[in-house]
Amino acid sequence: MGDKETRLRGRDYTMGYSGKAVRLEKLNDGLFELIFDLKDESANRFNQVTVDDLHEALNHLEKEKGVRGLLMSSAKDSFVMGADITEFGELFKKPDAEFEAWMTRVHKDFSRIEDLPYPVVCLIRGFSLGGGFEVALSAHFRVATVDAKIGLPETKLGIFPGWGGTIRLPRLIGADNAMEWIAGGKHYKPAEAMKFGAVDAVVEVAASRDAALRMLKDAADGKLDWKSRAEKKKAPLRLEGTELAMTFGGGKAFIAGMAGPNYPAPVAAVEVMEATAKMTRDAAIPVEVKGFVKICKTPQAGALIGVFLGDQLLKRKSKKASKEAKPVKSAAVLGAGIMGGGIAYQSASSKIPVVMKDIREAALDLGMKEASKLLDKRVEKGQIKSADMAKTLSMIRAALSYDEIKEVDMVVEAVVENEKVKASVLAETEAAVKPGTIIASNTSTISISRLAKNLKHPENFVGMHFFNPVHRMPLVEIIRGEKSSPAAVATAVAYATAMGKSAVVVNDCPGFLVNRVLFPYLIGFNLLMRDGVPFERIDKVMEKFGWPMGPAYLLDVVGIDTGHHAMDVMAAGFPERMKFDFESVLDVQYKAGRFGQKNGKGFYTYSQDPKGKPIKAAEASVYDLLKPVMKGDGSSVTDEEIVERMMLPMVFECVRCIEDGIVDGAVDIDLSMLYGLGFPPFRGGVMRYADSVGAAKLADLSGKYSKLGKMYEAPKMTHEMAKAGSGPKGRFYV
Repeated sequence: MGDKETRLRGRDYTMGYSGKAVRLEKLNDGLFELIFDLKDESANRFNQVTVDDLHEALNHLEKEKGVRGLLMSSAKDSFVMGADITEFGELFKKPDAEFEAWMTRVHKDFSRIEDLPYPVVCLIRGFSLGGGFEVALSAHFRVATVDAKIGLPETKLGIFPGWGGTIRLPRLIGADNAMEWIAGGKHYKPAEAMKFGAVDAVVEVAASRDAALRMLKDAADGKLDWKSRAEKKKAPLRLEGTELAMTFGGGKAFIAGMAGPNYPAPVAAVEVMEATAKMTRDAAIPVEVKGFVKICKTPQAGALIGVFLGDQLLKRKSKKASKEAKPVKSAAVLGAGIMGGGIAYQSASSKIPVVMKDIREAALDLGMKEASKLLDKRVEKGQIKSADMAKTLSMIRAALSYDEIKEVDMVVEAVVENEKVKASVLAETEAAVKPGTIIASNTSTISISRLAKNLKHPENFVGMHFFNPVHRMPLVEIIRGEKSSPAAVATAVAYATAMGKSAVVVNDCPGFLVNRVLFPYLIGFNLLMRDGVPFERIDKVMEKFGWPMGPAYLLDVVGIDTGHHAMDVMAAGFPERMKFDFESVLDVQYKAGRFGQKNGKGFYTYSQDPKGKPIKAAEASVYDLLKPVMKGDGSSVTDEEIVERMMLPMVFECVRCIEDGIVDGAVDIDLSMLYGLGFPPFRGGVMRYADSVGAAKLADLSGKYSKLGKMYEAPKMTHEMAKAGSGPKGRFYV
């Protein structure tokens, strides 16, 4: 190594400052390094400790003499992940003035970095997101490693960048591009970020420190114009009159259309960018801060941040379970239909070899075609290469004999939803596999405890309910039977997690969790139709509420025959609440052979577009079929009452699941509804929605609709919470 390189890489380790999250080190040649290194944590985040440390480090830096340049870096594998969201709850409760003062203090420190009288280069490795990218934007140059992920994802939490992101980014990459980055909330690869101008160089990890120091030294030596970089970010946007109006007017309209009325943060971010476009940086900061504080206090922000924190909690629970799990080095799927093929694809894509077994060669061909089709789509989108596809397919082995599954560690049975067939297949499987193999049944309705009675080792048996389509739906319900061992449950959780799924553990009961609470919602739909409310109107109201599809359309997609069967199972499991005492519209559709999308006719009729996707249409003739069981005049039912009558049974059944110990609590319910049913994220989940309504009102609504039956009877917990008032004991979320 030459003398010049030695000098560049060398440090004399004179410490300017050393805190719990940030330290300042003196390098050679008048260069300093500001290093983010949050103690006792695997990643850097902007929590209160980091904010305080950065302030002190800058105080020390500004007192140093003869400084020629500053390198910002991280001692960890990633630069800074973003703000510490766990601190948001208390922060958002602060009075506006106090909250704004705290935000402004951080702003001032980022501006201090930008205003230093010498160049600043930021070395970005790994994640640089949210506040972690905003502090990087305060540097004059950014060097990213090839493994970096860069972006401002705040709108996915119902907020927007509040530490200069809406100010610096438009001035750096242009207003159009900045709107795309901020409103979309996407993570960008470094090469793509460099095309936008958000980073200045992309290098291999091993060479990154040398590259960043060379850039810093060149800037310090006057070879790079760092001053104009700083001035550009501090000046008004270079847009005038008509161009300015067209840029933000068109952008705002497009983003409003994409975000919809229930997600205000993307539009609010654009409004701040527009309001500050002709301001200097320092004049723009108070505008961004006020806009940020306002958006943070919206119900949508509270709900979406709650979802994020709930997801993090679920990941921690899954990680803990994985420590108790048996290792799964190979797996098997029994049943090679679309569901079996989807599970096999998911396992192989996660680098867990899988045997796909069936009794028919044609079924195996169908399963392999399903896996191949899914991989083909990823190749077409550029997500993987053809070689990766071939390698993944090679990890799926088709088999007609049980001999092929003797040595696997995990088996997922995914044959037809028939209890006798499943019981027979499970007994044969147990006899074929090695001792200790964990066996799971992919079932949506059949009791795991009952299926376990035919097994010699029920402790090795659990339920594993995947949702269709497997590759898209993030949820897997792990069902604990009466005799399922902790190791079996933990292994199923670990396997689901390894496949990229969110695993929620539930205790065995009819319908488990998701279907148990879905069918009261669908009972509400059948009751509304009985009372004469048209299904198209119900669908429109519930879609406006936020559901991705209304209940009639949902039944068509699931299959009315499937829904009818599941309704019978739920009626048998909970006859006092879920058994109809009248002929329902679901009964009529089923008897008429109208099964929904699968045969082109249900509540709606279906044709196909040129790409083979179903096109929905409403035909008045279906009401002639349903008219005999639609007894009332639905015109007197208001839209608000439609929502109440649909949601109340679901809310109450969720509460009963907590009372019955089916789930750990509100977080598991809400994530299951979001990931398994598509419950509107901006509402945060069924239990957060219940909190927004309030226990007292829920109890009152129970009385209002008592004539509709026991599905509308408030559980004991609801009445107790209503008595407790608005304090912690009166809410599912504190």
